[in-house]
Amino acid sequence: MDLWSIALEERAKADEERRKSLEQQGKHDGDTNLFFMGSSRCGKTTVLLRFLEREESSKPTTGMEYTYGRRSRGSNMAKDVTHLWELGGGTSLAKLIEIPISLDCICGLTVVIVLDLSKPEELWNTLEVLLKQLKQHVDGMIGQMKSKSPESVTKLRQAAWKKFGDDHPDKDLLDPFLIPLVIFGSKYDIFQDFDPEKKKIICKTLRFIAHTNGAHLQYVSIKSDTLMSRAKQLISHFAFGTPASRSMSMDHTKPLMVPAGADALGQIGVPPIPSGDISKISAKNPYDLWKQSYCGFFPSSKTSGSSQIPDDPCKDTKYKESAIDSMRAQKDEELEKYRKQCERKARELARQRAQAIAGPTNTTNSDRRQQK
Repeated sequence: MDLWSIALEERAKADEERRKSLEQQGKHDGDTNLFFMGSSRCGKTTVLLRFLEREESSKPTTGMEYTYGRRSRGSNMAKDVTHLWELGGGTSLAKLIEIPISLDCICGLTVVIVLDLSKPEELWNTLEVLLKQLKQHVDGMIGQMKSKSPESVTKLRQAAWKKFGDDHPDKDLLDPFLIPLVIFGSKYDIFQDFDPEKKKIICKTLRFIAHTNGAHLQYVSIKSDTLMSRAKQLISHFAFGTPASRSMSMDHTKPLMVPAGADALGQIGVPPIPSGDISKISAKNPYDLWKQSYCGFFPSSKTSGSSQIPDDPCKDTKYKESAIDSMRAQKDEELEKYRKQCERKARELARQRAQAIAGPTNTTNSDRRQQK
């Protein structure tokens, strides 16, 4: 047997061992996909660049952007690949989630929602819109998978519930996402200076949303090496299957770090109700109760919602291409000439129609005068 045959045999053996190991852990074998979305200008791009260890300045994301990361498997020649998608524009482009979330990649997909902790008045609306859009699309994908690959759906359900265990006290009250979900609270360097009572309300609310959806919850700040290191470790866990941190923090006076399945409604407590609003509570379920409570303290602002119109990417110097831009300018000029030509034709046609209508009327009046 030659050297290359031995190398190929060793690689095949290592790949098979890795596949069995991932199956035992309930993880996906193959390329992974991470989809980042969240508040506008909250640091999603910076977190991605830090994870990829790229020393470049971040720019606002326009629409959907894609990149990828690779990691060597120890001494093995093969490399793990993760596909990284980022959605810009806050909630205004939420429908674009259909691009990265498809049947081909859903089994190796993780969704990462990044929220701006420095803007609590926008936090609930952003989280609610994105989670609703995600759930609708994922449920549609699951519906298609049931007929094509029911065993894959079963594996997703088992993995979603495995993190809670069989004896979790909240099992009947939870509705976990069937794909891994991570919630990052960004700009902790600003949030840490908030009033303690406000921080407590925000922390408890995020813990409730994360817990009921089976999500990991973690605070991050690009100005803190420790928090960035924790964020990178969690991203690497879902991107390359590296060990996840076992650290945990539920203290609202410190950066939250709550793994999926580690929290409990009894530990989170009841939602605080603003004084004077008790008689106005009309919630019929825990989710609505927490929504009313949170929005009572932080009235919802939809400035990052669907009404927000992103900047025109055609005018963004980040996407400057001389050949394309010159052709675009030529076509714009031709379009403007055509528009003016159409306007002139429309005015001429309108004038001719007016004359055609006025002509017979004038003739009739002249005939009448002659008869008299």
